[in-house]
Amino acid sequence: MGCECSKLSVCCWGSEYGGAVPEAENVENEEKGEVDDVPVFCEYSVETLRMATSGFAAENIVSEHGEKAPNVVYKGKLENQRRIAVKRFNRSAWPDGRQFLEEARAVGQLRNHRLANLLGCCCEGDERLLVAEYMPNDTLAKHLFHWETQPMKWAMRLRVALHLAQALEYCTGKGRALYHDLNAYRIVFDDDGNPRLSCFGLMKNSRDGRSYSTNLAFTPPEYLRTGRVTPESVMYSFGTLLLDLLSGKHIPPSHALDLIRDRNIQTLTDSCLEGQFSNDEGTELVRLASRCLEYEPRERPNPRSLVAALVPLQKDTEVPSHVLMGIPHGATALPLSPLGEACLRMDLTAIHEILEKLGYKDDEGAATELSFQMWTNQMQETLNSKKKGDVAFRHKDFKATIECYTQFIDVGTMVSPTVFARRSLSYLMSDMPEEALNDASQAQVVSPVWHIAAYLQAAALFALGRENEAQAALREGSIHENKRSANV
Repeated sequence: MGCECSKLSVCCWGSEYGGAVPEAENVENEEKGEVDDVPVFCEYSVETLRMATSGFAAENIVSEHGEKAPNVVYKGKLENQRRIAVKRFNRSAWPDGRQFLEEARAVGQLRNHRLANLLGCCCEGDERLLVAEYMPNDTLAKHLFHWETQPMKWAMRLRVALHLAQALEYCTGKGRALYHDLNAYRIVFDDDGNPRLSCFGLMKNSRDGRSYSTNLAFTPPEYLRTGRVTPESVMYSFGTLLLDLLSGKHIPPSHALDLIRDRNIQTLTDSCLEGQFSNDEGTELVRLASRCLEYEPRERPNPRSLVAALVPLQKDTEVPSHVLMGIPHGATALPLSPLGEACLRMDLTAIHEILEKLGYKDDEGAATELSFQMWTNQMQETLNSKKKGDVAFRHKDFKATIECYTQFIDVGTMVSPTVFARRSLSYLMSDMPEEALNDASQAQVVSPVWHIAAYLQAAALFALGRENEAQAALREGSIHENKRSANV
């Protein structure tokens, strides 16, 4: 139910726009293989996206621009467990729904392993939302300007530049040469630590709004004159990103060009990179940035020539991105708690012991609410169902646990994430992993950052043989648990 359309529905825009299905004949086989698992663009209902983001919960906001951003990006999870990023536009941004749909559908035809691809959109009432692949490892801005454990290595910075150039070359070849407000927040990192270009910048923030929201010092000079973005404007922004990668800071192009003219490249270079590259490599990157930052747009390179210039500069090409980035990769890289370890091993007995010991401590307010004297017979019966379920769960009578908790849940008067978690484990014990996954997901809808909900999803996904998704859920649970421990 993630997408509100069936495979045959007219709202899946496979062949109507731009011939994205089948893939264009000139796309390399390797590239095809890398995007096979990305579904066809389709439309979602507001309700589906509300459920996926736990009601657009504040704790699911992943935008890094803060309150100044006209639009907010949320992380979410569809019923099929696909993780998504949802961009919710300001209500006045796209008054004409038809124009919004046309733009979204056109961008939605792009499919490339260098992009965080657009999966769909929503245009319902006043709501305008975009749905993209979720990239869990933060933005280039975070890794370059606000790093915590290690600065980005030179080899990784070169890889970011190349991947970005390849993304722009692909988009240009598909007739989408314009990219709005290209900056370090638009580059995101996937599960493997590979940099990707966010598809959100392929659409403006509004139908008639500004294409640049960054400081004027970083804006292409012709945009200041005309207010229009051109493909050459995108190349200027690419040049500012090359400066970011070289310096580790967001230096205004005019200042950087003064340093370059004075041959003061040492001052421009990030001190953290000392010893990681030769003078020739640094000079070549500076030369490329200078070409991109030419005042006259026609003097700037195109994406294809950028790719050709960046390929020979690449280093440590055999080293995976997650290693260069120092990003944990897979469950083995995580310091798992006893519950996380139990879910990884599929030790259901250990999981039961931990859940039983925890009781209802994590039900925010629910446990207190359930202890009140109830006034009606129906309420009393509901409470009795829960109490019987608790007894059955303690004694490992999982069939009775499922029956009693189902009676409690179906009444719907009170919501308890712990009850969903306990019934989820009971389904796993009864060899019903799909039902277990549904309950664990429902527990997360009720309590979005509850680590136990994510851990139980991992256990259910392992039982279903969906290894990659299980590892992602396990990692999510570990992150939530570590944050919780830090707060305590």
